Amino acid sequence: MSAFDKYLHAVIVRAMDEAQDDGSATIDAHHLLLSLAADQGSTAQQVLASVGLDRAAVREALDREFEHSLSMVGVSPAAYDLPRPSRASQQPKMGASARLALERSFASARKKDLRSAHLLLGILQAQIGTVPRALALAGIDQAELADHVRQTLNSQDQ
Repeated sequence: MSAFDKYLHAVIVRAMDEAQDDGSATIDAHHLLLSLAADQGSTAQQVLASVGLDRAAVREALDREFEHSLSMVGVSPAAYDLPRPSRASQQPKMGASARLALERSFASARKKDLRSAHLLLGILQAQIGTVPRALALAGIDQAELADHVRQTLNSQDQ
């Protein structure tokens, strides 16, 4: 097993914990993003931190996106005492958004060259979904952040 395979496994295990904490039956791209933001010292974590997105800020942005989505259908979380989700009892399976993010990541470089920033780039390349909505609500320019990731990867290659 390569070093990147071990790293990817650790990212997915953390994302699985995030999904279980959310009560989700699937690991989605936003769970991968939370996992990367919590990965102290990785390039992905450093790029996210450079725009103010540590794990807590990503969680806050995702919570804001959830509240915004509820408000679009006329539900105000402030008006109801909504319970926190119960931790999922079964191990979550890989969801479509996470699979697509991983596929985009793997397509961005040869396997031997893959790093944490490639995973982040795969997540940021999504045009629709929870992550783009959460980043927009947090005031993060997703295209600019993806460009920053590409620049970081290019500077590491030199």
